[in-house]
Amino acid sequence: MSKILIRGAQVLGGEAQDVLIDGETIAATARTGEIDWSGTGLSAEGVDTVVEAAGQVLLPGLVDLHTHLREPGREDSETVLTGTRAAASGGYTAVFAMANTFPVADTAGVVEQVWRLGKESGYCDVQPIGAVTVGLEGKKLSELGAMHESAARVTVFSDDGKCVDDAVIMRRALEYVKAFGGVVAQHAQEPRLTEGAQMNEGVVSAELGLGGWPAVAEESIIARDVLLAEHVGSRVHICHLSTAGSVEIVRWAKSRGIDVTAEVTPHHLLLTDELVRSYDPVYKVNPPLRTERDVMALREALADGTIDIVATDHAPHPHEDKDCEWAAAAMGMVGLETALSVVQQTMVETGMLDWAGVAERMSFAPARIGGLSHQHGRPVSAGEPANLTLVDTSYRGVVDPAHFASRSRNTPYEGRELPGRVTHTFLRGRATVVDGKLA
Repeated sequence: MSKILIRGAQVLGGEAQDVLIDGETIAATARTGEIDWSGTGLSAEGVDTVVEAAGQVLLPGLVDLHTHLREPGREDSETVLTGTRAAASGGYTAVFAMANTFPVADTAGVVEQVWRLGKESGYCDVQPIGAVTVGLEGKKLSELGAMHESAARVTVFSDDGKCVDDAVIMRRALEYVKAFGGVVAQHAQEPRLTEGAQMNEGVVSAELGLGGWPAVAEESIIARDVLLAEHVGSRVHICHLSTAGSVEIVRWAKSRGIDVTAEVTPHHLLLTDELVRSYDPVYKVNPPLRTERDVMALREALADGTIDIVATDHAPHPHEDKDCEWAAAAMGMVGLETALSVVQQTMVETGMLDWAGVAERMSFAPARIGGLSHQHGRPVSAGEPANLTLVDTSYRGVVDPAHFASRSRNTPYEGRELPGRVTHTFLRGRATVVDGKLA
């Protein structure tokens, strides 16, 4: 196993430190130029690789609780290999793969297939998410226990892409997963309030004549589900929260001690429904882009901890599903390779979060929620797994999807300048990204 010395990196944005990786583990850390506790110092003697990282920020490897890898069934959009390559490029060492594949990941066999494909890819760990209901149809619970007992050890369950809108089914799911400490991740969308919806309901939808997607369609489901979670005494996680009203409901639920967590996507932290005026389907997403008021409420909630994590909702599509008229276009955006840059722009450069806060919301907390905190989302200190991300925060560059590792190119940031660049990613001490390029 190789030894790697990262020299002069600002750990979590703090003081400059040297970090020595020996095999799969962080062997030692010390302030740059100082002697470590053993008296040997972090010299380069016997080291195979030295990474000069002065001025760069060193974070624990990022963890994404909401990724669509599409395999099995939609390998024209993404595969586990291409998706994990994209994840590594974005600084991720673990991703949770959503269940809306073909076939649906509603059995032990399918989740084990995805888990093994992740092992084979080698670019980041893949933790499958199991479907709550058979075929995502919302009628009958999936094999929740069997998926948890499988080799994949599934603990997160979601019908993402569809809402578990039947309150009885949702209650039963919450009761079932409570037995083994699992969590139900809800796609909050009351289907009867969003029939024919094409974008956020508001001034812009009225002017454009597009079917409106009201905020209450999200908020009503969240309100119901936090009450169900309280009644059952179970855990519920809210996927891609997008409205100011949803923030207030989650804040109220947490004040009551309800075991609820929530995520926000990078695109909901930056983009608004005003972009839909272009009729460019790249901006068509579920839930839809909301108003500037919602965006600011989401940023504030992420800063104060009401929203626990940033999750990408990386949703790749082939060009024919996006290069068409708005009404016919698929919903979704790729996000793994730009997420950290968007968070830097919206949260760090605005002073709403420091880099330690970014580490909490993009590594520590998602690992805890998903049950991976024994190996991911760990402190950057001696004896810990060497899952690390090195970021050049001074970098500025224009997004060019032609350079993406993802198989799909449906990014809303094409041609936009974003800050920051992942220069190195380490998965258990092995470099998956070196100098900004896949290893």
